[in-house]
Amino acid sequence: MSNNPTPLSSRERIDYMDLLRGIAIFGILIANLRWFSLYSPQVSGWFTFGEIDRIVHLLQGVFIESKFYTIFSILFGWGIALQINRSKKDDASTAGFLRRRLWFMMLLGGMHMFFIWEGDIVFLYGLVSFVLVALRNYSNRTLLITGILLLLSPVLLYFLKMSWPWVNYPSDYLYSLGEKVYQHYGWIDQDTSRTGVLSESTTIMSNIKITLADAPYRFAYLFAVSRIPKVLGAMLIGFYIGRTNLYSKIMKHKMVVFRATIVGLIVFVPLNYWLEGVLKNDTAYYQRQIEGLYHTIADSLVVFPLALAYMTSLALLFEKKWIQTILNPVLAVGKTAFSNYVFQSIIGIIVFYGVGFGLDQQFGPLAWTFAAVIIFGFQIILSNLWLKYFRFGPLEWIWRSLTYRKIQPLKLAKD
Repeated sequence: MSNNPTPLSSRERIDYMDLLRGIAIFGILIANLRWFSLYSPQVSGWFTFGEIDRIVHLLQGVFIESKFYTIFSILFGWGIALQINRSKKDDASTAGFLRRRLWFMMLLGGMHMFFIWEGDIVFLYGLVSFVLVALRNYSNRTLLITGILLLLSPVLLYFLKMSWPWVNYPSDYLYSLGEKVYQHYGWIDQDTSRTGVLSESTTIMSNIKITLADAPYRFAYLFAVSRIPKVLGAMLIGFYIGRTNLYSKIMKHKMVVFRATIVGLIVFVPLNYWLEGVLKNDTAYYQRQIEGLYHTIADSLVVFPLALAYMTSLALLFEKKWIQTILNPVLAVGKTAFSNYVFQSIIGIIVFYGVGFGLDQQFGPLAWTFAAVIIFGFQIILSNLWLKYFRFGPLEWIWRSLTYRKIQPLKLAKD
């Protein structure tokens, strides 16, 4: 008998995890609309509001930037642990299943990255998760310590890059590769040409060409900011949470969790404000100056704890029945997170690029935040309607069918 994990049924799902996925998708949408809108503080568009936008942008840095992809990373590791827990035993068959699942995840994420929007995170998550699968049989203590060290590793990496520039070779090489691709297309460089092409072109093929050309820059950025070890570290901690059933254990001590959450918010919200409002200096960071090292140290120490405080806050709130009633519609977005994530990219292209309505450089932070609320509200309605008739989101269904090597039933059985 095969030991491959079977698909999770709706009754077996942990609603809290679906809620977190849904909330994380909303936070990621707000962060990503900044890039879709081709926003620049120097541009005055129809929906830009000067000083108000500056304040809103700062608040987004404090409360949103990096926090929700961190939560998403934790959830991904947690989900892999649940898949393994559902297996009769963790053997070569289970590992093969997990790797097959990740290959097809990378395939779908790669299609999103190379043909829709280069800012994709799914491909990266799939790639990094191969390491998680390889480490899955280590002790809980080893996984937890490794996860923490990986979260702190950007500090060491940044210091090494300051001392020995060759350490940044992967990023430098990918940046030069991106420049060659731009030259091949007859464009000047990314900063000069990207906005113009996306704004003025009305053809899908031009968008695809830009996305393909930007892919090396995307990976160069991931190496430059040491995103890869941070994602793996968060995944390992999520895997630890899932394998030890930590969520159920700590929620038996709600008062302790409540106090820790309050302390976490009181301490780490101001520290994240200090990180974004005082220490942030992109020029110093990318030129490997000492200010960039200070920023890296602070980022490594204050972002992850605030993400955890968000998670425990939602866990406590979700214990209240009346709050569950309010938040339950968001679960559908979490259950169809992959589809909704890609759908957000398509909406961003349609709204902001020349191939759609061409509203690029017209939205400031306040406006794109309101736009995110409207888009997410639409996704809540559409996701709930979809799940009235279907078991999975469309991309989730394709992914599952590929993984299980068999077309999975999509429609819900009639009563």
